[in-house]
Amino acid sequence: MKRFFLIVFFLFLSFAAAQAQEITWMNYANDQERVIFQKLIDRFEAEHPGVKIKFLSVQQAEFGAKINASFSANEPPDIFYVGPESVRAYVDKNRLLDLEPYVNSAAGVNFSDLYENALKKYRYDGETLGKGDIWALPKDLGPFAFGYNADLFKKAGIPLPDKDKPYTFAEFLDVCRKLTRDTDGDGKIDQWGTSLDVNWSFVQFVWGNGADFLDESKKKVTITAPEFIEALRYFSDLTLKYKVTPTSDESKNTPPYARWCNGTLGFFPVAPWDLVAFANLPFQFDVIPWPVGKKENKTATWLGSVGYGVSSETRNPELAAEFALYLSANRETMETMCDLDMQVPNLQSLADRYVGKQGNPKNREEFIQIISDYGRSWPAEYTYNASWYNRFFSSIQDVLDGKESAESYCTRLEPKMQRLLDRAAKKQKS
Repeated sequence: MKRFFLIVFFLFLSFAAAQAQEITWMNYANDQERVIFQKLIDRFEAEHPGVKIKFLSVQQAEFGAKINASFSANEPPDIFYVGPESVRAYVDKNRLLDLEPYVNSAAGVNFSDLYENALKKYRYDGETLGKGDIWALPKDLGPFAFGYNADLFKKAGIPLPDKDKPYTFAEFLDVCRKLTRDTDGDGKIDQWGTSLDVNWSFVQFVWGNGADFLDESKKKVTITAPEFIEALRYFSDLTLKYKVTPTSDESKNTPPYARWCNGTLGFFPVAPWDLVAFANLPFQFDVIPWPVGKKENKTATWLGSVGYGVSSETRNPELAAEFALYLSANRETMETMCDLDMQVPNLQSLADRYVGKQGNPKNREEFIQIISDYGRSWPAEYTYNASWYNRFFSSIQDVLDGKESAESYCTRLEPKMQRLLDRAAKKQKS
């Protein structure tokens, strides 16, 4: 009988040990990414006998709700995606493990080789994002560049853009007019200069015109500045006045992404995560800086990111932190992500390897320049939540459809956005 209980006891210990070595990872990913992530998991498990990574991948639109539900049920995954805009709230709610003690402990990782501006997105000292301990590790940096269809330029006899010199707004409009055509003679435009989603592309025109959503203190909304209103008027006039972009009705049947892919747009945003999907496009394309209002203005675009956060409730903090580092900063992992064109490598030492890759776009240096020079964070990353920023876009379609002027809209929205921003600041203090 005693022997029987000993056997049961050791089986229990073995089971407990096995359970302790399983960690869950929840993310959102497309089909190509899931295949690559599974390969990375297989390699990590092979290098760590007895470890099991439970991989949970959901749709991006469902991710936030599922993560919140998992915390409400006290069953969060060990590792999950965390955007820079969520770091403060997650830390204040004690959802994240402080990774500072673990960053130099994993084999095959040179933490100092990571881009510092990537790490700053996940540092927080209890008051300011960008300072203090590291609470998540960058999955990637996403430089949002401006793409152009080189074949359309050549057909129209337009010189290709200078990769180092952004168009001014006037120059950009001139090129868009030349590219906007009725190519089949049926009386309807079927090739456009561009078509840009306001949520992702408007802020570049604001920055390129020397304006911003917030002042330097990040406490005051500044959308009534003349340069801001001018940028919004220009952005809407591309459709309303100059007719070089499809209207919202014209985009319902054929969205901008589809127009770009079928070769009927001159300009469209291109980011590193697009390159796998764009590998077989039926035309040559490249990337350039975003337009600026005046020649003396500096081009700017957003530098997105998502990070690997480790739950504060994980039962295996060292293993979970090691796996997060393996995904974020392991050299072999980053070489794989680079060679398969999934992202710009997080390691600065692999920049030349990325820039030297063959195929479109030729000017991959643009992505590196955005990371190292003129990439910016979303305005909402500087504040405790994004409610004030989202309010601007909640009814912006009225301006794009010509139902309200840019000046009227900004004048009407600024005090409402300011109240939401002040409320977010009070929430952080409380």
